[in-house]
Amino acid sequence: MSTLTIESITSSSDDELFKLLGAELERRIPATRNSPEFLPQILSLPIGLRAMAATYELDVSLAMDDLGWHFGNWHDAELAEETARGLEVLGAPELARLFREAFRLALAYWSELGSEDWSEWYHGSPLEQAVDPLNGQAWEFLNQHEYGIYYYWLNYARKHPEGVGIVRV
Repeated sequence: MSTLTIESITSSSDDELFKLLGAELERRIPATRNSPEFLPQILSLPIGLRAMAATYELDVSLAMDDLGWHFGNWHDAELAEETARGLEVLGAPELARLFREAFRLALAYWSELGSEDWSEWYHGSPLEQAVDPLNGQAWEFLNQHEYGIYYYWLNYARKHPEGVGIVRV
């Protein structure tokens, strides 16, 4: 049973709503994020939850590392495309543009990013240098909001509850 309702979305604080959305994603996606089952499971979700699931790790990557590192950790072109679409759905087209550009750059080094020692290769690599300006823009963009990408989750859920699985009656 979903813990998300119109009432819980409209009456919750940002922190409470973020927890509710996270719990809903955990409930609906039993696969671990790096498993082959993850992408098919998120593709079956309502469009807003799908976007949230696809963008979760990007927020973590941007908080802990950078865009290039994200593609080493999450070396899946289909997931990258879904992440870009998710950013657009959530109302972050500028961040989607930066992400797509970083992905375009990463594709030139895709085999290196997929290697066992990609993290050793990445530091000082041409890819790290190429995405550095994009990182700066992404960080500047996200620093405008306390919740980073999750800011867009919260706004989306409040504006489009049907996109997170709420059926209006």
